[in-house]
Amino acid sequence: MIHLQEVTRSFHSVRALDHCTFHVPPGSVFALLGPNGAGKSTALRILLNILRPDHGIATILGVNSQHLGPRELARIGFVSENRDLPDWMSVQAFFDYCRPFYPGWQPAELDQVVRLFGLPLDRKLRHLSRGMRMKAALAAALAYRPELLIFDEPFSGLDVLVREQLMECIAERTPDTTVLIATHDLSDIETFATHVAYLADGRIQFTGELDEISARFREIEARVGAGTEARPLPANWLGLSRAPGIVRFTDSAFDEARLPAQLQDVWPDARDISVRPLSLRSIFLALARQSPER
Repeated sequence: MIHLQEVTRSFHSVRALDHCTFHVPPGSVFALLGPNGAGKSTALRILLNILRPDHGIATILGVNSQHLGPRELARIGFVSENRDLPDWMSVQAFFDYCRPFYPGWQPAELDQVVRLFGLPLDRKLRHLSRGMRMKAALAAALAYRPELLIFDEPFSGLDVLVREQLMECIAERTPDTTVLIATHDLSDIETFATHVAYLADGRIQFTGELDEISARFREIEARVGAGTEARPLPANWLGLSRAPGIVRFTDSAFDEARLPAQLQDVWPDARDISVRPLSLRSIFLALARQSPER
């Protein structure tokens, strides 16, 4: 559905994307995660042919993004926190303006979302709250049932109730739609995404199915003696911290059967081993904070 291969894009001396590669499978909810300034918006704008890559190839719906035409754009919905809306229009006029661009526009679908969100059709967009503006943009995107929905920081600055309402609406009304969400807030998508990629400093650090990633990471804690390590630490042990008689770290390649022997190779007296699953937020914090001492 979406394919970026070795995409690089620079702005003067700043490299926003550096050989960026990821793939979005059909029917997935794919979260492109990363801090502000990581290059997420640049990647989306290259996909939509708003920007062009310096190197590499981006394809969307099987078409090179630089060759997107009306046929492909009519199958894509795009909602962004920075999207310019025609503020002088009323909500109804905005929907009427959008409708001719999308042959698949379904008034009944729009009416249902309008009622769900309580959108005031006669009010001008400039007079809506941030949350209501996002609802209006989402309603317009859902009205033609796109095959692909792309969101750029859709929940930024919104209160918790509005976020929940938007996520529930997306999940319930797009069961067969491929969704790509770029966000820096992991809590927005932890129960929502099927696949994730982590982008930092323009590079993809990690990508895969969420269940597989969750299964690979565990927080490990064990009691050990006061001596130093008998052997160097495995590369998959991240963020080692020590307290008197205790070590704690994140194992990024967890193997339940192998862990006791691994621990005893490093600390022969390791005992009282505890293993805890990690939230998506904790996983990526561990990746971002890899300890230099290994």
